[in-house]
Amino acid sequence: MTLKPVRVGICGLGTVGSGTFNVLMRNADEIARRAGRPIVIEQVAARRDNPDCDTTGVKVTADIFEVAQNPDVDVLVELIGGYDVARELVLMAIANGKHVVTANKALLAHHGKELFGYARERGLTIGFEASCGGGIPIIRAITDGLIANQIDAIYGIVNGTSNFLLTEMIQKGETYQQALAAAQESGLAEADPSLDVNGTDSAHKIAIMTALAFGTDVDFDAIPVEGIDNLDEQDVAFGRDLGYVVKLLAVAHRIGDDVTAWVRPAFISTDHPLAWVGGPFNAISVYGHATGHTLYYGRGAGGSPTASAVVADVVGIGTGVLPAVFSSTRFWPDRNTTGPQVGLDGSVSRFYVRIMAQDRPGVLASISDILGRHEISIASLRQNEQARRNELVPVVVTTHSCREPAIRDAIARIDALDTTDGSTVCMPIVEEHPEEFSN
Repeated sequence: MTLKPVRVGICGLGTVGSGTFNVLMRNADEIARRAGRPIVIEQVAARRDNPDCDTTGVKVTADIFEVAQNPDVDVLVELIGGYDVARELVLMAIANGKHVVTANKALLAHHGKELFGYARERGLTIGFEASCGGGIPIIRAITDGLIANQIDAIYGIVNGTSNFLLTEMIQKGETYQQALAAAQESGLAEADPSLDVNGTDSAHKIAIMTALAFGTDVDFDAIPVEGIDNLDEQDVAFGRDLGYVVKLLAVAHRIGDDVTAWVRPAFISTDHPLAWVGGPFNAISVYGHATGHTLYYGRGAGGSPTASAVVADVVGIGTGVLPAVFSSTRFWPDRNTTGPQVGLDGSVSRFYVRIMAQDRPGVLASISDILGRHEISIASLRQNEQARRNELVPVVVTTHSCREPAIRDAIARIDALDTTDGSTVCMPIVEEHPEEFSN
């Protein structure tokens, strides 16, 4: 017996929307064979035609809300981006009895708790596998494959644009602007790459994963976020000389009974599992108390990889698998407790510090004294020779593990010296998270 088709309405025919459309059309027979029922495109909403999509025989509208109200649509696929209009669209779709699939990480980071709760009240499901890792099935891993684990930490490279830029800077010695120009020319960076390079995109993703993995009611605005847009190529070079590569990391981990989440550039050893993740690729390390370290790697963006995750959610809804997980398990944002999400004050790490200081006697002693009074032990110190006395030269220090507030206070005092220029750079040196197995 052939089950009735799952009728899909796609809102947005941009990169991911067109990829989803073409995957569903091109692979219709294989998807139907695997899903046990046909998945058909009932309607598409787009502001303009996409020449890459042959919409012959498909209802097309410029009004996304028409799709949300169409009684012949079972699953609305929201791919318009943003989070104000998208929120209104998803709420309307749910009100009209439709399941929702979205790749919109900003929408879920800001309004996920409300939307998940409303869908649950209506007996409906929101699929969002494509929101955090493109084609990497990280949501399924957290909510299914690792369900027996207490998650201790997540470390992710989750923005392909930033990772491409950093790879160019590390491997080719390019400046940030040169790397950005190359990324834009190859289509890996938008004309305005702000959300990618300033860390916001990564923060949206770690907010979603933190809520799922730790059961924490995440306050997105409380996540410390720093991007790579102010990264100086000399720090990339100094780090390389010290045996490190810089990555834009999105991290969530336990501090005692609390959880912290942050996004910022960090140095990792060339032996670190994430060090070899290059170009536009993404990778997410998850540490569970039973599995230890698991690593999920692949293309974190792009039309086809992200469309793969979107279609998987549509099929999951059609087979009943996703609604069963969504309705019965307890780790969704609308079911989480409030907190405990904390800042970085309890964090302990090693640090890379670059100080622009005058090349004259007593300067290094002053810096060492400040670090010592803050109980910060120096692991290495490097100062380049300078021909002319009193010129500003880079002093590069790496520390042993110390508390984050201590290094921040020490840097403030170093920047206040009349022998420095007040622009000290500080970046964490992240080591592989320890595996803590429970017997």
